[in-house]
Amino acid sequence: MASGLVGWWRIEAMEVWDQEAVDLVGPAFIEIGADGIGRLSFIAVVGSIDCRFGVDDGVEAVEFSWDGDEEGTPVSGRGSASLSADGKLVGRVFFHLGDDSWFSARRVDAAELE
Repeated sequence: MASGLVGWWRIEAMEVWDQEAVDLVGPAFIEIGADGIGRLSFIAVVGSIDCRFGVDDGVEAVEFSWDGDEEGTPVSGRGSASLSADGKLVGRVFFHLGDDSWFSARRVDAAELE
């Protein structure tokens, strides 16, 4: 069911932060594994995600919780995303008790993020 979501996604735009901030610690990304486990990195956040796959209005979708580190401070939150008509991953990521932002990402090979 989640075959279209599994893989590496390069975050190309976020609502709250400009691209320079989004790529602060390296190319921003979301990795979604077939087993529902993955990773994310954007601004100064590096973390792991726990995904649940589904379908929303006939479109493959994922909901996830995440936890990680932001410059030595533990952070966590949740998010959701789905495939857009042009094949991008679009969604929203939330910080627990903090900011939230939509994002748009394109599929990439892991090597492109190095």
